Amino acid sequence: MSATTPLATLPEVTVPLGALVPPRCRHYFTGRTDRAHYRTRRYDFIGSPRHLPLVRAFLDTCAAEREADYRYLFTLLGSELATNALTHSRSGERLGTYTLSCTRSRDGLRLTCRDQGDKHHRPRPLGRRSYLAPDPGGLDPHAESGRGLALLDALATTWGDNGQSDYRQVWFFLAYDLTDNPWNTTA
Repeated sequence: MSATTPLATLPEVTVPLGALVPPRCRHYFTGRTDRAHYRTRRYDFIGSPRHLPLVRAFLDTCAAEREADYRYLFTLLGSELATNALTHSRSGERLGTYTLSCTRSRDGLRLTCRDQGDKHHRPRPLGRRSYLAPDPGGLDPHAESGRGLALLDALATTWGDNGQSDYRQVWFFLAYDLTDNPWNTTA
């Protein structure tokens, strides 16, 4: 077979998402605190929306020691980072990947999503950075897009990005204490 011969179209198959996770990393996806005392947890995800349930399992497990509201909020914000990587970067293209890295501190969790860069390959002058900004109308219930960064801006304790479009790293920190967070409905 020559290098120019296209591959035959293969049928779709269904495999359990857990089958895609190597045994040494399976505890990242259990939703339990089996190995709670981690400092940093990192995983490279395949760039397909079909793997978002695996992403949510990873995020939920990272926050497994916390109460239900914190776990839900952390998973929601992390899912938005992953979805943005799939939608707006080369990570969502064929053979794309992105990395989620969760770092635990005394005060909260920090999640970083590193993608494969701008989907449109727009070159930037060397040393020039372009930082992300939330869509001002992103939280409008009728908005059709722009919710991801607007949610981060409204609900994360802090957030930011590295300003480099050729390999974007977007991060957020969510403090364990949700007392002053707009998500907290008990205040």
